[in-house]
Amino acid sequence: MAKYLLVSFKTCPWVQRAAIVLREKNIEFEFRHIDRDNRPDWFLAISPHKKVPVMSIDGKVSLFESNAIAEYLDETIAPRLHPDDPVQRAINRAWTDYVPTFSDMVTGQAYADDEAEYKADVAKIPQAFEKLEGALKAQSPQGPFFNGAKYSLVDAAYAPFLQRYVFLDRIKPLGVIEKFPRVKAWTEALLKRPSTHSFPEAEFEQLYRLNVKLRKKYLSQFIADVAVAAE
Repeated sequence: MAKYLLVSFKTCPWVQRAAIVLREKNIEFEFRHIDRDNRPDWFLAISPHKKVPVMSIDGKVSLFESNAIAEYLDETIAPRLHPDDPVQRAINRAWTDYVPTFSDMVTGQAYADDEAEYKADVAKIPQAFEKLEGALKAQSPQGPFFNGAKYSLVDAAYAPFLQRYVFLDRIKPLGVIEKFPRVKAWTEALLKRPSTHSFPEAEFEQLYRLNVKLRKKYLSQFIADVAVAAE
């Protein structure tokens, strides 16, 4: 069996996506975390874009970009997470292509420099959720996942960013997801899924809050120093 090494920063959502797919397929892999501000030479040598995720296979081939890694794993290792039907597969791929836009709209407030920018970023969230609400209504009226009962690469792609929305909502209440019942139910189902979590959930949330605090952006002031000290 091939040996897989997944390289990550501890709180990178794009690497989390790749790790979720590996766990959904019950693939044994080594998870190696590196320092964002001190990237080792061996990593730079295997990462063409000098960023994570990078997945090394048998120490011979290195794949990069989370979507490419997820697609490779789905093509080569059962069970298949993409739908068998080619039309549904294309629809699923189209919604995974929306993930970068979705992530910016839903979690961008974590990078806002001031209150005005923060409010402008928060105002984008309903638009992103409305699109997903419509997609979920069309794809899986009964849920709990994007395609209904069967977990898919779409679920793996959105889980890290919906998780971060929940974390941000706990730092400074946003009150948006409650207006979108299908998105809310989907988020809850994904957060209950063991594959979503690379760390115990409370530990990971503290790591995420610490990162937000250390950015020294507008939202940092709402994270108590004691919470950071506890980390």
